[in-house]
Amino acid sequence: MILGRYSFGIGDRFGRQGRAQLAAFIKAAGQGLDITPVWNKSNREHSIIGTKPADVRREADEAVAACGWKRPYFVDADHIGLSNVDAFLDASDFFTLDVADVIGRPMASSDVESFVAEHKSLLGSHRIDGIDGPVEIDKARLKAIASKYLVAVRQAGKIYRRVEAAKGAGNFITEVSMDETDAPQTPVEMLVILAAIADEGIPAQTIAPKFSGQFNKGVDYVGDPEQFAREFEQDLAVIRFAVREFGLPQTLKLSVHSGSDKFSIYRHIHDAIQKFDAGLHLKTAGTTWLEELIGLALAGSDGLAIANEIYAKALARIDELCSPYATVIDIDRSKLPAPDEVAKWGSQRFAGALRHDKSCPQYNPSFRQLLHVAYKVAAELGPRFTGALEKHEATIAQQVTANIYERHIRPLLLNGQDLQDT
Repeated sequence: MILGRYSFGIGDRFGRQGRAQLAAFIKAAGQGLDITPVWNKSNREHSIIGTKPADVRREADEAVAACGWKRPYFVDADHIGLSNVDAFLDASDFFTLDVADVIGRPMASSDVESFVAEHKSLLGSHRIDGIDGPVEIDKARLKAIASKYLVAVRQAGKIYRRVEAAKGAGNFITEVSMDETDAPQTPVEMLVILAAIADEGIPAQTIAPKFSGQFNKGVDYVGDPEQFAREFEQDLAVIRFAVREFGLPQTLKLSVHSGSDKFSIYRHIHDAIQKFDAGLHLKTAGTTWLEELIGLALAGSDGLAIANEIYAKALARIDELCSPYATVIDIDRSKLPAPDEVAKWGSQRFAGALRHDKSCPQYNPSFRQLLHVAYKVAAELGPRFTGALEKHEATIAQQVTANIYERHIRPLLLNGQDLQDT
């Protein structure tokens, strides 16, 4: 299986917006842009909502059939490891191998020495097209990088071989994910990691590194966009070099996790992938759930009442809901309005506070981030919530489609418009 040049991870917490999501890709296709949709859902999300991987496959297949989509699409086992991969084998054909939690674990010195001996070609000075100045690697530096990352890459190899044994080589897409860790990978570290991935025989088509700056859920990038741009271009240069040097798949490309709503770096991503003639995989998981809430609020009556109720309950349970996402949210609790105040807002005010539109004076990123992690509250409402989604499907679908196309596809892949201030 080959992943297209451009692909989007489109998580859908409640599995109701497949057709609305796909409508954005159909619209892009009408502009001559081929983007592969990848429905993704993590084990954590399944456990919170009470769904199974087969539910994601069903949603994707039904949306594709209903919309007459004739192009490739995939279902991603998102952020899986050895402990939970088996549950995803039947339903998935894209596997995000998450090994960030084992980065830095001790590696036997003999294994490190063997790796260094096998990769003497990495030692010395390298000229990599797209990186100013030489890339220098001495033996001490190579050993230090191998000691830090080799355990993680070998863990990825174990997971990959588990999937390969079940599905057969070439019958699924593989991503290696190292983004959920403390420090970003340098270009030199990326080069060594890719050499190790090749050693493991992992035909990775995407790799998700840790970038500098903060990629909080559902809000804009926090950091220096210019620094991000430099690092992103360097990663693209290293990937291009590694594909040639190590025999990795020609389709290997960068994957940006928590990529939704990072408007201030979209222009830089757009420019970089055009400059390097590169592909891109962007994950936008939680965005659709927030658009459902916006749609419910705009529907008024019972839809707005449910949106208000979810916020009130989320605020009361803020510590519980935020705990699993502590490293990827930054909520200023002083900016969270009281539930009785929110209850007086009305449809447009609620939607304005939640929708990521910096030109709107009502936009509240803390309000948005709390509701981003509050899908557990919605799940607990059961048929009341899902019934409201069905009742107000038309209003919700408009929000979902417009969000993916207008705020993500268009600035990233069509015209590079900077949405930082819009």
